[in-house]
Amino acid sequence: MTENIILHVGIDDTDSNEGMCTTYLTHIIIKQLKEYGIVPTDYPRLIRLNPFARYKTRGNGALSFVLNLTSREDVEKVEKTVLENVESYSMFEGVNTNPGVVFYEGEITSQMRDYATGAIYNIYTIDYAEEFAKKVGMRIHKFKKGRGIIGAIAAISIQLDDETFECLAYRKPENYGTKRQLNQDSIYEMNDRTYPETFDNIDIEGNYTAIEPHTPCPVLYGIRGNTPEIVEKAHNIVESYEEIEDYCIFRTNQHTDMHIQENVPIKDMKDTSCYRIQCKVTENPHDIEGGHVFFKVSDGTGIIECAAFEPTKTFRNTVRKLRKNDEIILYGGLNDNHTFNIEKFELLNVAPQHKLLNPLCECGKRMKSAGKNKGFKCPKCGNKIRTSEKVKQFLPRDIKEGFYEVPTEARRHLSKPIVRMKQ
Repeated sequence: MTENIILHVGIDDTDSNEGMCTTYLTHIIIKQLKEYGIVPTDYPRLIRLNPFARYKTRGNGALSFVLNLTSREDVEKVEKTVLENVESYSMFEGVNTNPGVVFYEGEITSQMRDYATGAIYNIYTIDYAEEFAKKVGMRIHKFKKGRGIIGAIAAISIQLDDETFECLAYRKPENYGTKRQLNQDSIYEMNDRTYPETFDNIDIEGNYTAIEPHTPCPVLYGIRGNTPEIVEKAHNIVESYEEIEDYCIFRTNQHTDMHIQENVPIKDMKDTSCYRIQCKVTENPHDIEGGHVFFKVSDGTGIIECAAFEPTKTFRNTVRKLRKNDEIILYGGLNDNHTFNIEKFELLNVAPQHKLLNPLCECGKRMKSAGKNKGFKCPKCGNKIRTSEKVKQFLPRDIKEGFYEVPTEARRHLSKPIVRMKQ
């Protein structure tokens, strides 16, 4: 008897800083399923979670895909294929590699969507994720500690109101750990022909190509863009001197600002969460040891310390130009030390700045004090005035209203680049 079974598959935490990539593992699984005549209903999804999660590789991404199956036998075949590959390819030797796999049949509920949003805004425990999975009828599989179930549930459940796509090209296994061999000129050409529909291909500040990872993982390069068509077009422009094993396009929440919470007053903000804050600068920026730039802001409910850290490079020069009473909107997140890590900001209003000077004499000379409460006297012509009030000299501001962001190299996976905010 033919059935109609919608099966969601979620996978997370199979890689480590030393190798592997959950996107590649997902790609392998999907290729094997296609050999059985089982094809996903859509692009696999790459879902980035809370960037402050303690146990994560750099991107904190989980994977999912959906299948429309017609028999229980196919369900069993899929689950067997997924679990065998996770067991074969996961980097179990990694101290913080704790894979999790989740299977779920049926439609995604509002309760599941709320869980997924929470996994981006907050940090869940394994116990909470396991309890939630059982409550909504998911089948979970934990390897080692099984921390990956946290992200796997979210990857299945998330609703994408904004989305981007990433085309990932994979290396031959014999090339893992070696320098990637790409035609750099072709990457610049690709950027010229596809930007701004693709983005973050080039780090303008450093004048280098930014599509290559710097880890010994299977990924040769990744191209991000607004549609699957544009990232595939870009992929076809890039030339590689080493053979590409394969490539895969993912639907993602990258560069959507999905991690940013709005309308939360400073007094209620929590560490390891990300926010949009409309506020005023209350303290001029200053440098501290290590090249970091700090300043304070207030929204009327509280004051918080903000930072442009050293990896943001020349973005710090822009931050240094802010002054007390400037009105800004900040985007970023609070770290464990309750410091707001800035990803970008919009300068709404440039506050006038001035210094107080002695008045000018009629002869054009700057006057000097004639003594306490005696006004001013001109040192050139001797003219005196009784007023003791100094005059304001307004200072030029070397910054204009508008958006400012960190360079490509320092951008978080979830942070929406300005070029997308203008589209």
